[in-house]
Amino acid sequence: MPRNFASPLWRPAALSLALALPGLAAGHAAAAEHSPAACVAIQSDAERLACYDRALGRDAPAPAPQAGGDPTLAASDLYPAEAGAERLKRRSLLDGRWELSPQAKLGTFNMRAHRPVYVLPLFWSSRTNRQPDSPNPLNTVGAPLAIDALENKFQVSFKNKLLQGIFDGHGDLWFGFTQTSRWQLYNDDDSRPFRETNYEPEMLLVFGTDIGLPGDWRLRMLGAGFAHQSNGRALPFSRSWDRMLVDVGIERDDWVVQIRPWWRIPESDHDDDNPDISDYMGRGELRVVHQRGAQEFALGLRHSLHGGDRSHGSLQFDWSFPLHRYLRGHLQLFDGYGESMIDYNHRATYFGVGVSLLRWY
Repeated sequence: MPRNFASPLWRPAALSLALALPGLAAGHAAAAEHSPAACVAIQSDAERLACYDRALGRDAPAPAPQAGGDPTLAASDLYPAEAGAERLKRRSLLDGRWELSPQAKLGTFNMRAHRPVYVLPLFWSSRTNRQPDSPNPLNTVGAPLAIDALENKFQVSFKNKLLQGIFDGHGDLWFGFTQTSRWQLYNDDDSRPFRETNYEPEMLLVFGTDIGLPGDWRLRMLGAGFAHQSNGRALPFSRSWDRMLVDVGIERDDWVVQIRPWWRIPESDHDDDNPDISDYMGRGELRVVHQRGAQEFALGLRHSLHGGDRSHGSLQFDWSFPLHRYLRGHLQLFDGYGESMIDYNHRATYFGVGVSLLRWY
């Protein structure tokens, strides 16, 4: 994919799309609901509850939220098991995100969040990377940069199903796009520049499964696809890589585990901005998400899958919790290599505080 894909013109467009996500997801999901499983994907509390009412043949008003509590209701709180909602009580989180079962299909071009959407006004680094480098001399910065340890970080992310029911009705083709920006908002001496923005479009072919595993776990998703990631910058700051990946999703109750090994598509030595990036940003990722009431906890682990001098990786922990209506608090902790592409071979600890705009699951 050409590097000019990550033009600055994408920034306002991606931000506008992200701000529209909750309304778009709710509107499209409400229009396509056919079963209780389809209601899980609706972001709006009122519309989701109305969807459950219609799907289960129940004509009852939505329960009022407790004072100071979170208005988001779990599906298991809506109806008792004796009312025929035992399926909702054990709803599939992956099904709600990827429409894996036939009952959860909402059709194509139903835009929704892909990864968490958040703004972290306070994002602090323990060790700033003032002189980014790479084994390629063309990608090594000569003079130290004036960078503050405290900055702003935000992420917008959406996905859209392009094709549904391909490969004998079993597969769905998804397109996802994620933009993550680090803004030197408090660096007045250097005119508050955007230090680093990463762009990641993905294509993923997803198949829904339902296979029992030990310990009450179930294999619910198998996927394969392509991901491009770059920062859209000129030399010596340019960084990019392309990957083929596999995505395996298992779940149990309110736990989701996704295993994503990948293979980097090779580039010529002269054109490779970051020849050793797989030894730092990894050859695979493990994601664990746990939903506890209205709170969400997510852990991401990456590793090079090598030992010795090539053994590098990272850990990222996110905690999202309700504040007021749809506004949620968001804490993020990162330690290791590759918090951003310009820092792919730079190790540091980062801590962020802010808000997220909607629940991930």
